[in-house]
Amino acid sequence: MDPRRTILVARNPVAVSPSFRTFILEQLGRVVPQVRARSMFGGVGIYSGDRFFALIDNDTLYFKVDDSNRSDFTARQMEPFRPYGENGETMGYYEVPADLLDDPETLRPWAEKAIAVAGRKKKAKRRS
Repeated sequence: MDPRRTILVARNPVAVSPSFRTFILEQLGRVVPQVRARSMFGGVGIYSGDRFFALIDNDTLYFKVDDSNRSDFTARQMEPFRPYGENGETMGYYEVPADLLDDPETLRPWAEKAIAVAGRKKKAKRRS
């Protein structure tokens, strides 16, 4: 068995609770057009239309980042998504500050930036 997979299983016995998933979708639905969720790899992928801009893992929301918005997250001391444990590699997503989730107007620009990043990534893949 792949050791990275073992870490995931041990770390995430229930990766996303139904109540947290519902809460996040309700909050994002206030500020994101065409928001939808899809279960994947024990977590949840979140889309705006066809743009995969966020994910939920271990009842934590992460937004897609690149050089245009990463500093917003690091300034708030947010951590990157590490699907293979504390010492594993990171992915292009950072934890969303919890205080944003209760205020749709504060959440909106963060979500819009993540959607824009996802749009740029999607265009780059098409060119390849």
